Amino acid sequence: MFKNKVIRWSTLAMLIAILAYFFIENFGSGNAEADTDDLIAANPQQYIDKITQERIAKDDQFKTTKDSPIQDKDSFHGLHYFDIDPAYRVKAFITPYEKEDKEMKVTYTDGSTTDYERIGYANFTINGVAEKLLLLKNEAVISVLFKDATSGKETYGGGRYLDYPVSKIKGDSLVLDFNTAYNPYCVYAPTYACPVPPAENTLSVAIRAGEQTEEGNH
Repeated sequence: MFKNKVIRWSTLAMLIAILAYFFIENFGSGNAEADTDDLIAANPQQYIDKITQERIAKDDQFKTTKDSPIQDKDSFHGLHYFDIDPAYRVKAFITPYEKEDKEMKVTYTDGSTTDYERIGYANFTINGVAEKLLLLKNEAVISVLFKDATSGKETYGGGRYLDYPVSKIKGDSLVLDFNTAYNPYCVYAPTYACPVPPAENTLSVAIRAGEQTEEGNH
């Protein structure tokens, strides 16, 4: 996902996402999405606790690992987030991309490009508004690159991301959990180049879920 100007590719965030889903798929319940929906309905606090633990683990990873984009780890005291809200976990219905121009060159913040594949649109309703996002595939990962009404104010102006293994598409649907929306590494270190969301992936609503910038948190 992120290009490092010294080490060309850093896929740590992508690998963590894939491994987490692999664990759930193979060692957890046979229907993890349904289980999560049931959990939210029965006890939203357990879902909130689950996301909280994931955030704590990410803070630890950012503070302790060599692949972390945080340069001054001694001064790092954790990432900044909106409060966890189950309403920002939505089921999207996918409309396949049927035009011939499926290959798309996605521009990175350093001006370089990488080939992605347009696979379809995720159609969903959030905050009472019907929205859609273009889904892009690179290798075996679905990338959801987006901006929203918080971009440049409470969140990074260049947009935020969601990543899912292709296996998370179930039939014609995909669950988008904006509580897990995250900032690209270039927010924290100028040595990284990150993909710029397509212009059409600018949502009209404010997604007050997921990761904020330090400035937007105040």
